[in-house]
Amino acid sequence: MATVVTFGEVMLRLSTPGFERFGQASAFEASFGGGEANVAVGLASFGVNARYVTLLPSNPLGDACVRFLRSFGVDTGRIVRTEGRMGIYFLESGAVQRPSKVLYDRAHSCIAEARRGDVNWHEAFGGAQWFHWTGITPAISKGAAELCEEAACTARQMGLTVSCDLNYRAKLWKWGRSAGEVMSELVRQADIAIGNEEDAEKVFGIRAPHAQVEAGKVEAAHYRHVAEKLMERFPNLRKVAVTLRGSLSASHNTWSALLFDGATLYTGPSYDITHIVDRVGGGDSFAAGLIYCLLQGKDAQAALDFAVAASCLKHTIPGDVNLVTVEEVEALLKQGGAGRVQR
Repeated sequence: MATVVTFGEVMLRLSTPGFERFGQASAFEASFGGGEANVAVGLASFGVNARYVTLLPSNPLGDACVRFLRSFGVDTGRIVRTEGRMGIYFLESGAVQRPSKVLYDRAHSCIAEARRGDVNWHEAFGGAQWFHWTGITPAISKGAAELCEEAACTARQMGLTVSCDLNYRAKLWKWGRSAGEVMSELVRQADIAIGNEEDAEKVFGIRAPHAQVEAGKVEAAHYRHVAEKLMERFPNLRKVAVTLRGSLSASHNTWSALLFDGATLYTGPSYDITHIVDRVGGGDSFAAGLIYCLLQGKDAQAALDFAVAASCLKHTIPGDVNLVTVEEVEALLKQGGAGRVQR
């Protein structure tokens, strides 16, 4: 099985119990999560050799995070331990018409203070075939952006396939340069780009005509324009995937995706998710499913269908990470989502 390396910040996640608001909660449920770590766990659940690279504090909280990742089969051998702190994010889960809210406490975290040269990328990529990063990492700080660029350039020089998830986070791009400026430099190093229905617009100003995200109208045909424009701007890209979330309410979303290879537009299955348990990590689980299938040599349509089904199942699982198997995803594709008890 091929080895995939992911790089980014993993944080302590503190969630209000159930659907309580921040002002109600007398306790928080603790776990760990972060875009690239979520992809690594998803890949490990599918049987891929997933290696996660980050910087973590040399303290018991950092130790707990490493144990968390290892418990799911992720290779943590290239995590850099250093002085500093772990970032935290607080989650208030929304319901029905009340949206979820995220508060960040990640300033001066280990990865925010990172600099070019803090990771030996030639060692980190040893024996690997694929590198995945997201737009969250360069948004954290100038140093994190430079380290991410160093990683992407090294991976490309070493012949790895490089994928990126645009993952725009408005609350993070505060350190000086704009998302469009920084991401333009980084995406030039990628072979495959992934984004949600709004990322390309927020980062590069590429808008899908006629799409109405808030009204849940995010048809794949609207987003061919987005994929085409991304490939025109970045001729290094071989594939562009866009996840399509129609937000009818915080509890009820439609979910699908498209994949474009420069010639053919592939459209994935559409799921009506009426009772969301936890949508955080949905895009990461899509990325993991897509990478897994492309590594397996599956054709574009099969890879897209699998990725959409895998990320649909993520909406049923509390926490950041997607803990489903290949067999469970295939069962959803073959049998539908009746949810009958398996005896």
